Amino acid sequence: MSDRQRDPKSRVRGDVRAGATTEAGVAGKAGATGGGRRGREGLPATRRWIAAVFLLPALLLLGALVVYPIVFSVYRSLFDASGDGFVGLGNYGEMFSDEAIRTALRNNVVWVVVAPTVSTALGLVFAVLTERIRWGTAFKLVVFMPMAISMLAAGIIFRLVYDQDPERGVANAVWVGVHDTFADPAPFPGAKPRPRADLRPSGGGAFTTRSAVRAGSAVDLPLVAVRQDDLRGARPAVAAVPRPGKVTGTVWLDFTRGGGGRPDVIDGGERALAGLTVEAVRDGRVVAAATTAADGTYALPAEQAGGARLRLPASNFAEAYGGVDWLGPALVTPAIIGSYVWMWAGFAMVLIAAGLAGVPRELLEAARVDGAGEWQVFRRITVPLLAPVLVVVLVTLMINVLKIFDLVYIIAPGSSIRSANVLALQLFQSSFGTDVDEGLGSAIAVFLLLLVMPVMYVNLRRIRKERRR
Repeated sequence: MSDRQRDPKSRVRGDVRAGATTEAGVAGKAGATGGGRRGREGLPATRRWIAAVFLLPALLLLGALVVYPIVFSVYRSLFDASGDGFVGLGNYGEMFSDEAIRTALRNNVVWVVVAPTVSTALGLVFAVLTERIRWGTAFKLVVFMPMAISMLAAGIIFRLVYDQDPERGVANAVWVGVHDTFADPAPFPGAKPRPRADLRPSGGGAFTTRSAVRAGSAVDLPLVAVRQDDLRGARPAVAAVPRPGKVTGTVWLDFTRGGGGRPDVIDGGERALAGLTVEAVRDGRVVAAATTAADGTYALPAEQAGGARLRLPASNFAEAYGGVDWLGPALVTPAIIGSYVWMWAGFAMVLIAAGLAGVPRELLEAARVDGAGEWQVFRRITVPLLAPVLVVVLVTLMINVLKIFDLVYIIAPGSSIRSANVLALQLFQSSFGTDVDEGLGSAIAVFLLLLVMPVMYVNLRRIRKERRR
């Protein structure tokens, strides 16, 4: 038996020396074969050149489509509308002194605060609730479906949804339907007496007789300007008969088709106006009231109505409720934000649902076992664990909202476009609109870039932190 076999330590030391000799030989051989000069990261210089060649087309496109437009916009913003006169920061000063641009800036603040917050909140609610229902996948599909529609198509859809005419606009059709459920519409909107009739306007859309009525008399109240649609099913008018202890009369449409009728006289074929309210007014106080029958007649008790004047209140003639002016100056921005939320709540829901799938169920079950209610579990466990995902969704939507243009341009009518103005739309109007001023438009573009950069910086910092984890 040799000494090496008898001494294990010497055998290990020999193996180590042999390994070191082998590594040194391999390293020397690699240097001798000319593997190339290595870069800082240990890559051969040849590979660095190959990587640069492959990156060159992307860098050229990035420079042509991103870097050059930014540099040119900054340069162009320092000149006047013609591009010949240097004005320095004059365009930026004009940007903050122009009323239309200040309105656009205020609207952008509303957009950035409201739209991403509401979309993210709805996405969170949808993502949490759909986990508890069997048809949650189908619900997610329906909510996410608007993302497949372009902004142009969505704008056209909501321009019709918000149409003022209830027969075309879905929003007003629903609103008018709910309103008419609790408030009876006027029976004959727009109707009025003849110019020289005994009935006179008495303020607020009501009509009152000039002379007081006597007990046992019949007082006829003729009207004109009744729409044909309101006369469907109307019966022929009947002259009221005087009755003791009553004040009677007839309310009818004093108009004969084809002509030949006599004013203030019930002619054959003239239609009764049923359902109108007739009031007896004394000293500004209603002392009696009646409703006209199907033949247009009414009867008031003489004890209260005698010596009073007759009034047809404005509720008989009020125009039909037309709903809400969704696209008027007051509501146009919230209405457009509603269309944006309709589109992007599905996007938020999908991202939050993906994050929710990674939440450990053991934590939720442990909280429930410890006696926490569902609201406590949601507020103290689910939301904190989803905080990184919620920040991603919120920041993404904020960047998207700062560039909003097409929805506002399509949905807002010409009468409300100034009230709905945003910076991206003002950029388009200043650069390509009626009063073209490319210097001012470039200044708005640079300002928009400066607004987006802090949000992008926060997003990049968050991404770096996630990578370090």
